[in-house]
Amino acid sequence: MRLATFNVENMFDRAKALNSQDWGEGKPALEAHKELNTLFEKDVYSAADKKRMLKLMEDNGLLKTDEGPLLILRKIRGQLIKRPRVGDAEIVAAGRKSWIGWIELKTEPVNEKATLNTARVLRTIKADVQAVIESEDRTTLRLFNQQVLTEVGAQPFKHVMLVDGNDDRGIDVGLMTRDDYPIVGIRSHVDDEDAKGLIFSRDCAEYEVSLPDGGRLWVMVNHFKSKGYGLQAANDAKRKRQAQRVRDLYDEHIADGDLYVVVIGDLNEIPANAPMNPLLRSGSTLKDVFDHPDFDVGGRPGTHGNCTAAGRLDYILLSPALFAKVKKGAVERRGMWGGVNGTLWPHFAEVTSADEAASDHAGLWVELDI
Repeated sequence: MRLATFNVENMFDRAKALNSQDWGEGKPALEAHKELNTLFEKDVYSAADKKRMLKLMEDNGLLKTDEGPLLILRKIRGQLIKRPRVGDAEIVAAGRKSWIGWIELKTEPVNEKATLNTARVLRTIKADVQAVIESEDRTTLRLFNQQVLTEVGAQPFKHVMLVDGNDDRGIDVGLMTRDDYPIVGIRSHVDDEDAKGLIFSRDCAEYEVSLPDGGRLWVMVNHFKSKGYGLQAANDAKRKRQAQRVRDLYDEHIADGDLYVVVIGDLNEIPANAPMNPLLRSGSTLKDVFDHPDFDVGGRPGTHGNCTAAGRLDYILLSPALFAKVKKGAVERRGMWGGVNGTLWPHFAEVTSADEAASDHAGLWVELDI
């Protein structure tokens, strides 16, 4: 059985704030999106809250219109802001009960060639069980499976599942499997909380997959908190909480006698850093496929960006019984661009520029003797 993960970075539409070559260009809009929606949820808007709302809206082109370059103000009922022809705009809503609405991220179509190259990565990997990171929703994933994979000569998957998570930017985690590997159970953890509140930025989606011999494989698909915006200390703490919860769930599976368990996806952290301690150290029995002697890292240590050591963000972590079944595996970078001029590694002939790359992430696959 071949098991794989790939951060597809959306298939058809992607938030414009996430779609720039320079992460810094979209970062202020992403931060404003989060802060404004948090402010909107307050029961009562103070003078300071209203002043801050106006400043963020002005900075993002929303002071005179509901649609800015990267953000959209959605209003369903009531009035948030008054925009007179003469004079200054003002927040007229008294609090959350005064109106219904929110800030959305403006989206744009993904480069068509990039979408086709995403399909070529999956065609090349040829997984039986394929985790996907940053897919918009199940409908999109299903259409991609049925239409785009076929267009590049790949065999569509039989089973396609995605549970919407906590991120409203359209970056969810899902699973696609072949005929012989049906999905027979799903557990979502979007509501999991600890003493500090909600744990998962997206989800830790658990999929129970039936194996041809009657056994079960538990696939825990994850996309941890990004490093891209917010305070580093807060981001690190969030990822460590997420890692600890995944570790607890993994330990429960092992205690229940489940032998075949995998933690898979984009964990947004390098192995040596403290947020990974619950999964890679602290008594964990999970094994990193990168440490297997028959896993080919392709001459570079990372999986994201230029694939340096600092870009090791994607993982396949296996329970001991699964790790013992590894036959071979590899990093698939040919859908990536690779450096300013695309010269850091070979890529598909169809990837002729950075805009046509399937993703900033490599795919990972491992073949298991099960």
